Amino acid sequence: MKFRRKQTEELELNLTPLIDVVFLLLIFFMVSTTFQKESEISLQLPKASDDPVDVPTEQYEVVINAAGSFFINDTELIRDDIETLRQALFDLTDGQRDIPITIRADAQTPHQAVVTAMDAAAQLGLSRMSIATSHSP
Repeated sequence: MKFRRKQTEELELNLTPLIDVVFLLLIFFMVSTTFQKESEISLQLPKASDDPVDVPTEQYEVVINAAGSFFINDTELIRDDIETLRQALFDLTDGQRDIPITIRADAQTPHQAVVTAMDAAAQLGLSRMSIATSHSP
């Protein structure tokens, strides 16, 4: 018995249709996928009313300009540190703790300057503080 080897054709696998199907699946999943930001924080911001408020006759205003310089009732302080601000507020209020203080800061003011003004007032026991804002139309 003589076994003869048959000459067989070499099998070739055509990958073109497979690649087409993979690309179609990729496009399908890209189009049908929705992206949601899971890390967003939901906030309810406080609202301010436009109703006029009774303003006490005796109140003081601390103004902070864009450079971080302090003004108390339109008088500029010599230095921009907490000790100078605290002493100026103490001299102005004569140690009274129930006098309202309004902090008015420029939009470009460093945040640290506003915190310094609030801290100086709190160290003197001035708890009636408000921050003035502009009303946008």
